[in-house]
Amino acid sequence: MITKKSRILITGCGGMLGDAVYPFFSNVCKVKATDIDLNEKWLSYLDVRDYNALEKEVLKFKPTAIFHLAALTDLEYCESNPQESYRTNSMGTENVIDLCKKHNLLMIYITTAGAYDGNQDVYNDYDIPNPINHYAKSKYAGEIAIKQSLDNYFIFRAGWMIGGGPKKDKKFVKKIIDQINAGKKELFLVRDKLGTPTYTHDFAKNMLNVINKGSFGLYNMVCKGEATRFDVAKEMLDILKPKSKIKLTEVTSDFWKKEYFAPRPYSEKLVNLKLNLKGLNGMRDWRVCLKEYLKRYKWLK
Repeated sequence: MITKKSRILITGCGGMLGDAVYPFFSNVCKVKATDIDLNEKWLSYLDVRDYNALEKEVLKFKPTAIFHLAALTDLEYCESNPQESYRTNSMGTENVIDLCKKHNLLMIYITTAGAYDGNQDVYNDYDIPNPINHYAKSKYAGEIAIKQSLDNYFIFRAGWMIGGGPKKDKKFVKKIIDQINAGKKELFLVRDKLGTPTYTHDFAKNMLNVINKGSFGLYNMVCKGEATRFDVAKEMLDILKPKSKIKLTEVTSDFWKKEYFAPRPYSEKLVNLKLNLKGLNGMRDWRVCLKEYLKRYKWLK
């Protein structure tokens, strides 16, 4: 239960999701936001790979819960640097787990739809993961460790993240914006990969609702609807209406295999089965969220 008296320590809060989680939860309780990249004045330095530093922060701040957002999320970097991927995403998570167990803290962990192998069309919360790249394997290892070690935890599995704004968005939306602003007249868009976009602001709000319901466990938590990258880009152009006409060309993943060489599942489509059954699914349609997100910022030059 998160109340005004709660004290939350957030790791990896300088990224896309942290940009939504920090302001939302700061209005709910006392928050200590940390990261290794101090890109905001409200961030303090903390590296989850350093167990002693992490424990020192826990003893100093005395949190009631740790929101563990810290992770290496670049698939190509993780694929090229597997040891670093596991050191950060798996062992860093194990450090947080150990301290949550030692100090009786609630743990909240964010994981990925990429944990599935994509051999079926859609996945619910009870389907068994089988990750096919080092990023997803390192994140899934964290899931397993949490389930084996803790009783009080929430694991939230996200899809294709939308959020962060111009400064922190490192995902697909920002890459499309950059191409538009660079004057591209034609965009080559993958249509052989399926997923479920996930708006960071809806994600933050719904985390609180689920946590305060008190039903521990793992939850798929993505926006309503499904999409390909082509679908998302088309929706973006319909919303932004750039001055110059831009052609959208469908391609397969092989078109971008040099730039994006890490193996990716055919389908990362999730359904929020448990949230639906418990009446806790506050996630909106991704198209509504995308429009809201794009309207928040002056994206186009």
